[in-house]
Amino acid sequence: MHSLKSIFTDRLKSDLILLIAAIVWGGGFVAQRSASAHLGFFAFNGVRFLLGGLVMLPFIIKRLRNKPGQLLWILPAGAILFAGSSLQQAGITTTSAGTAGFITGVYVVLVPLLLSLFWKHKTKPVIWFAAIAALGGTYLLSTGGADLTPSKGNLIVLIGALVWAFHVIVVGFAVRKVDVFVFSVGQFLFCGMLHMVSSIFVSPPTWSAIQVSWLSILYAGLGSVVIGFTLQAIGQRKAPASDAALILSLESVFAAVFGALILAETMNFIQIVGCVIILTAIVVAQLPAFQPKSIENETPEKSQAGIHS
Repeated sequence: MHSLKSIFTDRLKSDLILLIAAIVWGGGFVAQRSASAHLGFFAFNGVRFLLGGLVMLPFIIKRLRNKPGQLLWILPAGAILFAGSSLQQAGITTTSAGTAGFITGVYVVLVPLLLSLFWKHKTKPVIWFAAIAALGGTYLLSTGGADLTPSKGNLIVLIGALVWAFHVIVVGFAVRKVDVFVFSVGQFLFCGMLHMVSSIFVSPPTWSAIQVSWLSILYAGLGSVVIGFTLQAIGQRKAPASDAALILSLESVFAAVFGALILAETMNFIQIVGCVIILTAIVVAQLPAFQPKSIENETPEKSQAGIHS
């Protein structure tokens, strides 16, 4: 059995890894917004995911031996990643960044809801309250307290939020059964190929558009894809999916920070309050894991099986 100290250490490491992923993804919103003016959403995602997968490929060649069953997780994860990234990028180009940020944040609540509905997972009440608080904070941060105006773009991003919730859950299943790095590279390459094939029929990438967007592509490919999704996979090995979703929801906070620093965007008082609410929700959601009674009653298998019934 894990010692009390070991459980604390594993949990803190996982939380830190997921936090770094959220920071990287927050910066990715700037890259996505910049590239959307020059590349179609299929083309942009195709280039960045293939770039990320190809950069990591040499490092996992030796890991490919004696790895049966990898495709059973790579294919569905890659397909879900394709759907989620397509919907998010398409929505960002047809609605405001603030509205898109709020709707995407809905996945924080959808994760525990889906786990309860389809996997009969028992989610602690404090996680539900923290998820609702994080959703409210995301709303304040993304919209500044303004009402949402229904539009086609909003609906696209909302469907994308549902897909992202499923991706968080699928990753949680996969990383406990397959090699994390092989899984990550596999889903990147499969997702990238699906995007490139789709772009042929919609808006193929052009060399001139790639040249103009090269900086955004590099960040989105090497940062958001290689670093962000790999850290997500590693972090979720020791963190329950519901908790992981809450920590990853901080990407909206960092998106606002990077937007202010790089795009000279500003935050009003209500948005700052939203940041505080989200940070508080994250801390509150982690408290049950540090209660001695809960930890002693939790086996290593249960501590790593956040998405199992």
